Amino acid sequence: MGRIQVLDWLGLRVLVIMDRPMGSLHPVYGFTYPVNYGHLLDELAGDGEEQDAYVLGLSGPMLAYEGVVRAVILRADDLEDKLVVTPEDYWPTREEISQAVAFQEQYFVSSVFMPGDPPEGGPIKP
Repeated sequence: MGRIQVLDWLGLRVLVIMDRPMGSLHPVYGFTYPVNYGHLLDELAGDGEEQDAYVLGLSGPMLAYEGVVRAVILRADDLEDKLVVTPEDYWPTREEISQAVAFQEQYFVSSVFMPGDPPEGGPIKP
């Protein structure tokens, strides 16, 4: 899926299946997930794997969650851009998104793209 296509997810309602619920450990690197993290079924990302998503605005671990795509994390140094999904009534700021995903995005050159942004989005600053 190309960058233009991944941005088309903004504002859409999606179902995320959690691979790593909030509080779980990364299987290789051992860090704890402070947010729910999963994928969309049958939707491929730039790396050929299922499209990944961070789910923000929830207070506990989930196995699956249906929400709205509020932002896209664009990675300049990776093929795997990430969706940011939230409850319908939650509109996080760029700073809130950046802080919530910094546990993993700190290892990439990435930016938060939100509706109305110029094509380059805004940098993530942990």
